[in-house]
Amino acid sequence: MDVSMFRMVAVAGFAAAVAAILLHFVVSKPKFDDVFGKDRGLRILDPVRLVIFFATLLFVEQKWSLVGVLRKLVFLLAILCFVILAVTGFVPRVIFGSAISGWWLMIHATAAPVFAGCVAVLAVLWADRNRLDKNYWPLLNRILGRNPKSTVAPEKHELKLRICFWVILTMSLPVILSAVVSMFPLFGTHGQEALLQIHRYSTLLLSLFAIVYLYLAALTEMNRIAAK
Repeated sequence: MDVSMFRMVAVAGFAAAVAAILLHFVVSKPKFDDVFGKDRGLRILDPVRLVIFFATLLFVEQKWSLVGVLRKLVFLLAILCFVILAVTGFVPRVIFGSAISGWWLMIHATAAPVFAGCVAVLAVLWADRNRLDKNYWPLLNRILGRNPKSTVAPEKHELKLRICFWVILTMSLPVILSAVVSMFPLFGTHGQEALLQIHRYSTLLLSLFAIVYLYLAALTEMNRIAAK
């Protein structure tokens, strides 16, 4: 019963995330002309151009500092591990309706500690730049009568990106701890089942916010290039 319920929740969650992203992408009217040029031919190929554009965002810019390069490389490794964990974790359970075992489990267990390490590093390197300071609460600023620290207005999706960042970090804790604690003989059968449920649903929530974060990050970069 719990397995079938999780399958329904996971399918509904991923379907809702994909539908919301597609709807937002259509409504936001991305500026293809500013990014790809007005004189381009075969505009029907814009989706292909968009995929290639998003792929180029994975490369490290030469102008970046050593810390910036390290942060980008750790971020890319985290994305790779996230994809591996999502595929090995959700495909057997959601699509095939079976527990993770065999090669699925071995690959999942190998990528998990690497992902946990990447999350820890990114938390240190990106925590300061993702602070939710006074710039992001204009209504609260007016109510309290206080001035923001900076007069520079946040970018269009900056607040949503920062919220997603902190949600991902927060959800990483139950995901990692539930997996680690379950390896020790501290809980009985019911406790192990509870840890499994915590791991499942916190992983699902983390995955949904990670998908939204990656989409907003790519869209932000696209808007930044279009504004040049």
